Amino acid sequence: MSDKSILIAEDEEGLAATLHYRLTQEGYRATIATDGQQALELARSMRPDLLLLDLMLPVMDGLEVCRILRKESSFPILILTAKGDEVDKVVGLELGADDYVTKPFSMRELLARVKALLRRSLLTGPAPEGNEAPRNVLTAGGLQLDLTAHRAWREGRAVDLKPREFDLLAFLMQNRNRAFTRDHLLDRVWGYDIPIDGRTVDVHVRWLREKIEEDASKPRLLVTVRGVGYRFEA
Repeated sequence: MSDKSILIAEDEEGLAATLHYRLTQEGYRATIATDGQQALELARSMRPDLLLLDLMLPVMDGLEVCRILRKESSFPILILTAKGDEVDKVVGLELGADDYVTKPFSMRELLARVKALLRRSLLTGPAPEGNEAPRNVLTAGGLQLDLTAHRAWREGRAVDLKPREFDLLAFLMQNRNRAFTRDHLLDRVWGYDIPIDGRTVDVHVRWLREKIEEDASKPRLLVTVRGVGYRFEA
């Protein structure tokens, strides 16, 4: 039995009930919100371990809920969208969502993504002082990544990385000076055995550049390899 709580923000009654049932069967503590305002209030009060967030919610749409919550909290957000427009998915990710699924989706796909997100928890804390260094640390290009505690620093200052950002940066730092395709990164970092759009990698790379590069428009650490993908240089 899991002790993880999941908030389901979905106004489609049948789907919400199905999600609640399946997640409960998997051992999660599930709660349903039927509009954006209720989702926002419940998320603030219960602080779920994960939020399933439909983009097309009444009262307040899912993108606005995501934008507000990402400024206040760091729990994973998995957006649900019925739209085929790539813009909706990318905008959701840019606002801080960790992943997305497009309706109609299989329950196997959804549960795989839920489990993957819940496996990654971000722990924050102060950087090590003096000569003290945590175990399992990657150091390169002015960056430090504590793989045990999932903490990151740039030039001694803490960097707030979301779980997937941390995993992507850690993988590239562990394989510095090697170029990887988007598909390879999706397989090794996201670890899904289900299809996912390569644009997801591009969005996460852009986020990382904004946090670790001196000038995100002219990256020197996380570089693009034309016709291939990305490489970490140090």
